[in-house]
Amino acid sequence: MLYSDKVMDHFSNPRNVGELENYNACGEVGNLTCGDIMRMYMLIEDDIIKDVSFKTFGCGAAVATSSMATELVKGKSVKEALELTNKAVMEALDGLPPIKVHCSMLAEEAVKATLADYYRRQGIDPTPIVGNIESANVVTHDVPKENE
Repeated sequence: MLYSDKVMDHFSNPRNVGELENYNACGEVGNLTCGDIMRMYMLIEDDIIKDVSFKTFGCGAAVATSSMATELVKGKSVKEALELTNKAVMEALDGLPPIKVHCSMLAEEAVKATLADYYRRQGIDPTPIVGNIESANVVTHDVPKENE
């Protein structure tokens, strides 16, 4: 499988990796077929994503797409982050092999799951804003609800 230089760079030197200490949103998604799991953390203030990080268990493409997705939403408004697509993640990485496109879809879903958690913590139903993210890929167990 051939990966672009950007994919290899984000796999070898992932940006924003780890758990934020003071996050106020956390989402986790997984792909049952390949076993990839992405957990994303955000610190959102005044509707701006001030900081974002991730932990990913998976292949190199899963790590690279997680890293790129965090780079693409960091400093953006929540509304702008909700517009992130897997296509934008793939384009920013100069493409992915067809068999790895699901990793970019998982990264998009991780952003949306995290933003859904942000709205839930505010007592707002996220479905009208984020859409229905309660799919087979959303992991609903063991996601921290508050900083510990």
